[in-house]
Amino acid sequence: MIELPQKFEAFSDARKNGFIDIKKIKDEGKKVVGVYCAFTPQEIISAAGMIPVSLCGVSEDTIKDAEKHLPRNLCPLIKSSYGHAITDTCPYFYFADFIIGETTCDGKKKMYELIGKIKPFHMINLPKTQFGETSLELMKREVVRLKEKLEQTFELTISEESIKAQIVLYNRERQALKDFYELGKLIPPPLTGREIQKVLDGSDFVFDTEGYIETLKQMTTEALATYERGEHKIKKSAPRIMITGCPIGGVTEKVLGAIEDAGAVVVAFENCGAIRTTDLLVEETGDPIEALAYKYLNTGCSCMTPNPNRMTLIERIVNDYQIDGVVDVVLQACHTFNVETATVSQLVKQQLGKPYISIETDYSKSDMGQIQTRLEAFIELLG
Repeated sequence: MIELPQKFEAFSDARKNGFIDIKKIKDEGKKVVGVYCAFTPQEIISAAGMIPVSLCGVSEDTIKDAEKHLPRNLCPLIKSSYGHAITDTCPYFYFADFIIGETTCDGKKKMYELIGKIKPFHMINLPKTQFGETSLELMKREVVRLKEKLEQTFELTISEESIKAQIVLYNRERQALKDFYELGKLIPPPLTGREIQKVLDGSDFVFDTEGYIETLKQMTTEALATYERGEHKIKKSAPRIMITGCPIGGVTEKVLGAIEDAGAVVVAFENCGAIRTTDLLVEETGDPIEALAYKYLNTGCSCMTPNPNRMTLIERIVNDYQIDGVVDVVLQACHTFNVETATVSQLVKQQLGKPYISIETDYSKSDMGQIQTRLEAFIELLG
C-alpha cells in the first residue's frame, strides 16, 4: 500500500478527499501524470489509461522553501508549485509517476529544469504564435511527441480510437462546464462568484469524469429551477463583474472576496481553468491529433504573440454577460499578462465603454487592505 506524505494533515477537508481518491487510484495500480498548464492535451494522457492531475500551487506556505532555489521576484504560482514539489506537501506531485510542462513562460521553463531532477519529465514546446500552417504543424508534432513519449516510457500503445473516445468525453465535460458558467448570464445571477469559483476549484479534486459531468448538469438544473421560481439571493442592481488575467487560485479571497463584499457579483471568469480554456471544443471528426493541436493552440493565453483570441473572448463575454466592469488580475512578475493590460484596458474602456481596473498582486496577505480599498472604490464608481 502507498503511504500519504507526512504533511497530509495540513490540508483542508476538500483537498484531503481528493488526495485520498488519488491514493486509491495509485493503490489500484494506475499511473498518475502531473500537469501544470491548459496547453497540455489531457485527452492523450487519459487515452493511455492514466490519470491527469493539476499541480499548480495556490498556497503561500511553500514559497519560502522555493526561494532557496528560485529568485524572490518570480511569479508566486511558479514558486508555490515548486515549493510543493520539494517539500512533499502536495500528494498529487508526490503520487505522480510522470510530469508534463510547457514552454509558456521563461520562469516556468527554468523551474521545469529543476522539476526534471525530481521526477520523470516531458516538455511540450509550444509555438510562439497561433497563426500560420507552421504553428499548427509544430503543435501537431508536439501532440505526437507527447503520445510517443508516454508510449515509450510506460511501454503501452495509445490507439486512435481511445484518443477519439477521450475527445468526446472531454467535450462533454467542457459543454457541461459551459452550461454551468452561462448561469452568469441571468439577471440576477443565481450563483455568486464565490460559488462558481468553488466549483472550479473542486474540479481539480474529481477523477470520475462521468460523475463530474452529471454533478455539473444537476447543479445547473437546480440553479435554473431556483431562478425560475423567483428565489433570488442576489440583487438585480448588483454590478456585474468579469475577472480576467492570470489564474486566481492563490488570490481568490482578496480579489473575488473584496469585489463581492463591496456589493458587486462576479458573473464570469475569463481565466486559465475557466472560460478561456473550456470555450473551444475539440472537433470530433477527422484526424484527432490535428483536432487536439488546433484546440489547444488556439487557447487565448498571453504567451501567444499576437493574442487576439483573448481579446475576442473578452469582448464576447462583456456583451453576452452584460458586464458592468472588468477586473484584470496580474500575478507579480507575470510579464506577458502585465504587458497585455494595456491592450485589455484599451479594448474595455475605449471600444466597449466599460470601467476597467488592473490589480497586480502575489500570494501574500500584505496587500489585502490596499486591494480592498481599490476594489471598493471601483465598485462604487459602477453605482
